[in-house]
Amino acid sequence: MTAPALIALAHGSRDPRSASTIHALTERVACLRPDLRVAAAFLDHNDPSLDDVVDRLVAEGHSEIVVVPLLLTEAYHAKHDVPAVVAAAATRHEGVRLQTTSVLGIEGALFRVLDRRLREVLSQERVRELDALVLAGAGSSDAVANAAVARAARAWGNHHKLPTIAAFASSAPPAAGEAVRAHRADGRRHIAVGMLFLAPGQLPDRVRELALEAGAVAVAEPLGVDDEIASIILARYAVGAVDLVPLDALFAGT
Repeated sequence: MTAPALIALAHGSRDPRSASTIHALTERVACLRPDLRVAAAFLDHNDPSLDDVVDRLVAEGHSEIVVVPLLLTEAYHAKHDVPAVVAAAATRHEGVRLQTTSVLGIEGALFRVLDRRLREVLSQERVRELDALVLAGAGSSDAVANAAVARAARAWGNHHKLPTIAAFASSAPPAAGEAVRAHRADGRRHIAVGMLFLAPGQLPDRVRELALEAGAVAVAEPLGVDDEIASIILARYAVGAVDLVPLDALFAGT
C-alpha cells in the first residue's frame, strides 16, 4: 500500500530567498523519508500553487495526500486561506482524499534551532556577553497568534535566564526596534534578536534593520533548513496519514 503523498504548503513571498529556502527544506524532508513523495506548494507569490501540485500528484497516481501548513502560529492564513485552498483542490478531483494537518507551531525543537541560529550569529559577530533577548515574529491581527509568540519569548528567556521581549514585524506592537530600546531603557546594552521566521524575506529584513538601528549587538538568521524542522513536518504528516485511515481499518483484528 502506497503511503500518502506529502505537500509542504508555505505562505510564499516575493523575495526569492524565501521560496529557495522552502524548497531546500522540503528536499531535507524527502531525504529523511525517501519512501515518501514530497513536494512544496505555496499559497501566494510563488509557484507551484497547491492546485498545480495536487494535479501533478494525482497524475502520478496518488489518491491520498497530506497537506502540512508550514506556519508557526494559528493565524489568519492557517484558519482561512489553507482550508479554502485545500477544499478547492479537493473538489477538483473526485475520489482523491486530502487531509490538512495542524500547523508546525512553536515547540521544543524550534527552540533548539533558535539557539543554534543565535550561537552562529554571536560567533560571527564575536559577541561574548548578552544581557537581554528579543524574539521577533511576523505579527498578526489575531491576538491568539501573537500570544503564542509572547509565550515563546517568555520560555526562551527563562531558558537563558535573560529578560526577553516579544516583537513583531507587522500588525502588532512592539516592533523590533522598540523592543531593543525598551531593554536599553532598563540599562541593558548587550541585546540579541532571535527570528521566529522559517525563511528570509522582507519581514525578517525589516526586523534586522530596526533592531540594529536601535542598538542590538546581533540579529540571528531565520530558522531556515534544519533536520529538527524537517522532523516536525514529518511528525505532522504522520498524524495526518493516520487520519486518512478509515476507522474500521484501524480497529481491524482487535
